[in-house]
Amino acid sequence: MSTVVSAVLGSVRRRLVEGAAVTEVLEDDGWRPVPDDAPQPFDLPPVQPWRDLAGPAPDGTLLPFAPSSFRDFMLFERHVVAASRGMARRYLPAAARFASVVERTTRRDFAAYRPKRIWFEQPIYYFGNALTFVPTGTPVAVPTYTAALDYELELGVVIDRPLRDATVEEAHAAICAVVVVNDLSARDVQLREMRSGFGPQKSKHFQSSLSGALVPRRGLPDLDALSGWVRVNGEEVARSTTAGMRFTMAEAIAHASRSEQLFPGELFGSGTLPGCCGLEVGRLLEAGDRLELGLDGIGAIVHDVVAATPGSGS
Repeated sequence: MSTVVSAVLGSVRRRLVEGAAVTEVLEDDGWRPVPDDAPQPFDLPPVQPWRDLAGPAPDGTLLPFAPSSFRDFMLFERHVVAASRGMARRYLPAAARFASVVERTTRRDFAAYRPKRIWFEQPIYYFGNALTFVPTGTPVAVPTYTAALDYELELGVVIDRPLRDATVEEAHAAICAVVVVNDLSARDVQLREMRSGFGPQKSKHFQSSLSGALVPRRGLPDLDALSGWVRVNGEEVARSTTAGMRFTMAEAIAHASRSEQLFPGELFGSGTLPGCCGLEVGRLLEAGDRLELGLDGIGAIVHDVVAATPGSGS
């Protein structure tokens, strides 16, 4: 299975070569292996062998790095509104019809669909499961407990140094690399879990995925000027951009570091780009689908969706 890999010099990928995990760096004359005794690219922690149990993909692609943690922000207001509207249409049809009448009358977004006040005051995030990331190309099994598997296209950024009570400038300087993130979701389960008063659990923690290469932050355009896209079974269902974040990624990371120690290798997601999840476009995933999503100039994630296998742990 082929994947789109960035052509940015200094990008880092990992793959299986003759049964061994090899780290490679993109140089002027192509991909070159990093010697085993050399420092890790981007000064990130080495990937322990057990982290590769999630791979490789059929083409040998491994995770480009092993996230130390995963904080997933929600930085796009248009996604919040559209996903809330999509959730209501699917699971609360009577409320959705009422909201539609209100929106047509007022020509404004229904109040319940808009973010809560705290969203405007500080970056909001949840902790995901950093241990269940898989590389692009890995088949994705529908969890046995959901009938509503969804995708989410996000920008991911990685830090290369410890941070605590960081300024925005310090947080910006600590962003060493970017990657495409796909935050898979079980929407029917998510609705019930969020009503519990806690954050998402089994609706999110079962699996997420990364594109095939870490792309160095230097030399990239502004992180709020990236174009994204989603295709399902070859049909483009969304095209979007990282423009319009309520807070920059540096502001989000600085917030996360308030009286809290951050370490090299931690991964931070932007939250879903507007229009780039199935709830928003009315098309959730099913076994047999091929999902492709990516950010231009950074990379892509490709998955074949398969039926759950009893006892597989999905």
